Amino acid sequence: MKYLISTPSQLSHALRSARKARGWSQGGAGKLVGLLPKTISALENHPGSATIDSLMKLLSALELELVLLPKEGGESPNKMAKPSNEEW
Repeated sequence: MKYLISTPSQLSHALRSARKARGWSQGGAGKLVGLLPKTISALENHPGSATIDSLMKLLSALELELVLLPKEGGESPNKMAKPSNEEW
């Protein structure tokens, strides 16, 4: 199943739906990736307050991946900012 995520609310819904589809509780999902149930809850209810590391761990457990694509009708690839060699 594909999810188009544009808002934190949509991310919350997608994570919760994917977890429930596997029949996992928040505690069960947390045990699989080494996160506390309250961290899973935070990702599902307030994803903006969670760390990227926690999000990536949960996505991995749910066998989901994060893909960044230009928006349809957005800037052409030639106008997009080119990655620099500098570290973030």
